[in-house]
Amino acid sequence: MFDPLFDHTSQMLVCLAAALGLMVFLWLISLRLKDVSFIDAFWAPCFAWIAWVAYFTAAPQTPRSFLLLGLITLWAARLGGYLWRRWRLEGEEDRRYQAMRRKFPDFPMRSLLTVFTFQAVLAWIISMPLQLALFADNAHPFGVLDYVGIVCFGIGFFMEATADAQLTAFKHDPTNKGKVLDTGLWAWSRHPNYFGNALRWWGLFFICLTSYAAMATVFAPLLMTYLIINISGVKLLERGLTKTRPHYADYIQRVSAFVPLPPKRERHK
Repeated sequence: MFDPLFDHTSQMLVCLAAALGLMVFLWLISLRLKDVSFIDAFWAPCFAWIAWVAYFTAAPQTPRSFLLLGLITLWAARLGGYLWRRWRLEGEEDRRYQAMRRKFPDFPMRSLLTVFTFQAVLAWIISMPLQLALFADNAHPFGVLDYVGIVCFGIGFFMEATADAQLTAFKHDPTNKGKVLDTGLWAWSRHPNYFGNALRWWGLFFICLTSYAAMATVFAPLLMTYLIINISGVKLLERGLTKTRPHYADYIQRVSAFVPLPPKRERHK
């Protein structure tokens, strides 16, 4: 039933090697820059890199493979470009990595494993539905799940891009210093960009769901959603915002944490 997962082991290992090679190259650049923060801008492009390597390794030329390559490349270019511009504007290494440098004198070498290699392996694991779909000969016509996936991807992409644009404009206005963004998409979700990211991954999974074997890779969007909510996204960010934004506690009471919902009305005393 799930034999196709193992039929493409060698091609998947090629994709893993490509991801690791990219990250080692970026690690060498980080040693020269003495700054690790730029790696965030290459998180999304790493997925596109894996997809293109998969395609040129063994993928047949089908409408579905072209669709998947186009969608993942579009997302990688948009998010990668956004994070690259943000890194250039900030002008200093992220506080997370600064703290790690202070804690670990050997951080330059340690970062090869804890930052770069870790992200390469994680991207490879999460992209398994995409790899399997690109390796398979999916020449049959698009079905309901494909269109559901396209809609989910489109909505997620729009929400992520729009939320990022709204947040950037808010931060660039000096009068908003110390305030909480609670307008636009941010009036419906405290993290609309993260919700859009998760929804987009589920959309890709639905497009990749073309066989029983593909069902076994449901762990990938589940893992990404879990990481977004519990590890690298929502909860991590909120711990800091609760301490640095005086009105954030009130914002929490009014606005949904993740899934966009109509905001609660403020009670007038």
